[in-house]
Amino acid sequence: MKLINKLFIVVLTAVVISGCRKLDIAPTNDFSSLTFWKVDANVYNALYNNYHLISNSGLYFNAEAYSDNAVTLAGDPGIIPSGSANSATPTFANNWSYYYSSIKSCNGFLANIGQNTTLPKATIARLIAETRFMRAYQHFNLTNWYGGVPLVTDDITPAEAQVIARTPKATVIAFVLSELAAVIPDLPSQDQLAAGENGRITKGAALALEARVLLYQGNRMADVVTICQELMTNPTTYGTYSLNPNYSDLFSSATVNKTNHETILSLQYVPTVVTWNNFWDFAPVSVGGRVSQMAPTQELVNDYIMMNGDSITNAGSGYDETNPYVNRDPRLAATVVYDGYAWNNEGSINGPSKTIYIKPGSDPSDSQTNPNGPDEYVSGRQSSSPTGYYYRKYFDPNAQIGYVSGLNLHLFRYAEILLDYAEAENSLGQMNAAIWNSTIGALRARAGFTDPGALTYPGPGDITNIIRRERRAEFAMEGLRIDDIRRWKTAQTVLNGYAHGARFSGDLSTDNGYIRAQKRQFTQTNYLWAIPSNDIGLNKNLTQNPGY
Repeated sequence: MKLINKLFIVVLTAVVISGCRKLDIAPTNDFSSLTFWKVDANVYNALYNNYHLISNSGLYFNAEAYSDNAVTLAGDPGIIPSGSANSATPTFANNWSYYYSSIKSCNGFLANIGQNTTLPKATIARLIAETRFMRAYQHFNLTNWYGGVPLVTDDITPAEAQVIARTPKATVIAFVLSELAAVIPDLPSQDQLAAGENGRITKGAALALEARVLLYQGNRMADVVTICQELMTNPTTYGTYSLNPNYSDLFSSATVNKTNHETILSLQYVPTVVTWNNFWDFAPVSVGGRVSQMAPTQELVNDYIMMNGDSITNAGSGYDETNPYVNRDPRLAATVVYDGYAWNNEGSINGPSKTIYIKPGSDPSDSQTNPNGPDEYVSGRQSSSPTGYYYRKYFDPNAQIGYVSGLNLHLFRYAEILLDYAEAENSLGQMNAAIWNSTIGALRARAGFTDPGALTYPGPGDITNIIRRERRAEFAMEGLRIDDIRRWKTAQTVLNGYAHGARFSGDLSTDNGYIRAQKRQFTQTNYLWAIPSNDIGLNKNLTQNPGY
């Protein structure tokens, strides 16, 4: 994406604007607030800066550790699930600040773009629409985590920021939805994007965000159905979207990851220019990993169904606890590294292709002088996964040493539209074989299921849990699970007690030998994050969420 190639210079936008002083006469040898926006290149650099602030890899991956999908024992992603967080917890303040910094940048853009008189009006309208989308997206993120939040639609001063009060969540959501509806006419469809514009916001992205916002409210499922149908059946207006034939390629193929018909909007990265390296702390040590910073849970692994469509707990499913990874949903191997995993490094410089030995005592290289292989589970060893599992999803075979990657991180995929549609139709009592075939059935076929037991509509009996399990398997490591269990109000069930790891503890009398990886606690209070105490100290009009 060409726009991201320029990100190393766009910081100048903020520096230039913030460094300007009010002058009676604009200088002729430098940019000022009177001249900056008149230069077309500056306008685009300011836009690219806003794109850069949509999100980051830390926000993206840490969300997994707040859910029952992953465990980390370090920092706030370890503290928050334990129930020990409070209003001074740094993540609550950092995320709050991040989202409002993005909103501030968007509002500055919207307040000043009118100074430009050289760009075509249609172009200006499109840039405004993209920026309003980003501002709406950040307001949605804020209200999703914190509830009622200050709704900021103007480029306010620091003094104004210190007196603004919280806006009710319903009002923030209404604003977000109205913004998305308003900007769609000025955005291009996916098919209208020029090659150099890959990654910019489209009509489809606006609809995808609108569907997510409405789905999360839980009481407007008919509207979710309507929006999803628009995106699924109207390619002329919104662009051509479809499932990519290969699930794993979406996350690991340098070509497919960046250009495919499934991605609706991604965080754009460019090798060696704009990169992320979180995977360095997700991968096994023997193939270039550093420490195990985040590890999949046994609970996640358990939710991947058998190839015949049965849950592993179903009688007659064929599940064998002593050989647990055989005949499972292919997305399990695309996402999670387990004992005996055949790691293909595909020419990566981060280590050789090899079998990953995780079960204690299983590595053939074990000896009296070196009793534990590099990837084997050893309780308390920093480089060892605390659950006996590692991540494979988002492995980049072209990553540099330390897994410095230029792969994009997907924010919205067409798969989400299909699952939003299935969930909404089911909640309305309208699920049937045709809807199943175009959603769950299609996703499973793409994943590699062939057994009719997995592909055929099972009837209405347990369809709610089937859809929820499907979302988990499809989107693991994409940050959506925590939102799902919070909106379904199941977090109090799945985030209380121990998060487990593989059956390596050696004590079959405790949890049948599964590792107790982390003790967790979740109460009604935790459905909202605390308003940062420092912000409340600066702004007496801010109120705190209950329980903090």
